[in-house]
Amino acid sequence: MVITVKMPGERDKHAWRTELLARRAVIPATEREKEAFALAAAVEAVSARGWVCAYVPVAGEPGSTAMLDALLAGGARVLLPVTGPPGPLSWAEYTGASAMRRARYGLLEPTGAVLPPETVTRAELILVPALAVDLRGVRLGRGAGYYDRTLPSARPDARLVAVVRDDELVDRLPEEPHDLRMGWALTPRGGLRRLGDDYPGE
Repeated sequence: MVITVKMPGERDKHAWRTELLARRAVIPATEREKEAFALAAAVEAVSARGWVCAYVPVAGEPGSTAMLDALLAGGARVLLPVTGPPGPLSWAEYTGASAMRRARYGLLEPTGAVLPPETVTRAELILVPALAVDLRGVRLGRGAGYYDRTLPSARPDARLVAVVRDDELVDRLPEEPHDLRMGWALTPRGGLRRLGDDYPGE
């Protein structure tokens, strides 16, 4: 069962980010490892065999490259973001942890050819990093705007999945007009869960 947390009062995005980053900073390493293992197992339930856009978790984000390897093992071809100046993300294909290099912001990126931003249209499934997501599908990111500029170009039928810890699936987050809602949340204990106004919290 997914745990949902409601924070009291109205908070802006900055307050939410401060709170959530502080929580992530004190999670024990053993708990992170358990969650990473659980997410790698849970992502198998997504059953993606085409192109998938994903990412390498960093800076306290839940998960690990084991999620990516699970997607590969399931028959998917995996694209990872390549960050540049502010704007839509470019991509490169993930072929395994041995073919990765260090990049800006502490990220890991594939060593293969860099593909243009419009490559996102190949993806049937997009795993999106988030600090939190609410039951309506409103996502809270770190504020850099890369995904805000990238996701509008995704296929209309692409599954947008926010990957968060179980207590980061919350009742309600602040929403702005440019925010694009997620269709699903993927959490360590709850697995894949449908979001949206037609899917109220339990």
